[in-house]
Amino acid sequence: MSVLQELYSLVIEGRAGDVPGKVQQALDEGVPPGQILNEGLIAAMREVGRRFEEGEAFVPEMLIAARAMSAALSILRPHLVEGGVEPVGRFAIGTVKGDLHDIGKSLVAMMCEGEGFEIMDLGVDVAPERFVQAAQDGAHIIAMSALLTTTRSNMRAVIDAISEAGLRDKVKIMVGGAPVTAEFATEIGADGYADDASSAARKARELLGKAG
Repeated sequence: MSVLQELYSLVIEGRAGDVPGKVQQALDEGVPPGQILNEGLIAAMREVGRRFEEGEAFVPEMLIAARAMSAALSILRPHLVEGGVEPVGRFAIGTVKGDLHDIGKSLVAMMCEGEGFEIMDLGVDVAPERFVQAAQDGAHIIAMSALLTTTRSNMRAVIDAISEAGLRDKVKIMVGGAPVTAEFATEIGADGYADDASSAARKARELLGKAG
């Protein structure tokens, strides 16, 4: 088994303590950082996403795989930068104002990081102005999460604020969360909707024309 196959398996199994050493081994063996990212990490996270969507894996398995991927990136990221490997895009994500739920938002962020995005995690209870600032700071995608029906309407306020700032044509806007539907996303003028973290990562790439 090659070092990349071993890394792929370690990420899927969520063995966060073992992946940094395996990444370093791959680097020491002269494997290009971009190849480690694509064939080791992104491929593994896509497989985890596939298993989730087909009911073969669940949120805990996704979380531990995402944490393992993050541990791998902590070693790999400086080499990607040094090697000129550009992120797919900048992905800003936050839970809307009035909503303090974090798990879904964080899982989407980790899955998108696993797809090669640079993540701007805005946290929870995020005011529209902070989303606008992220757009001004170069985010290509603005993603919003809500778990409460009462806070869902704040997504519309964010889109309005981005439009008023003259930035609506500069970013793609995604929404998701328990009370959010594809119909609601269309109604408020969002560009995309995802009902789970795996499909969110895929949708993000599609919105930037980089589906893979």
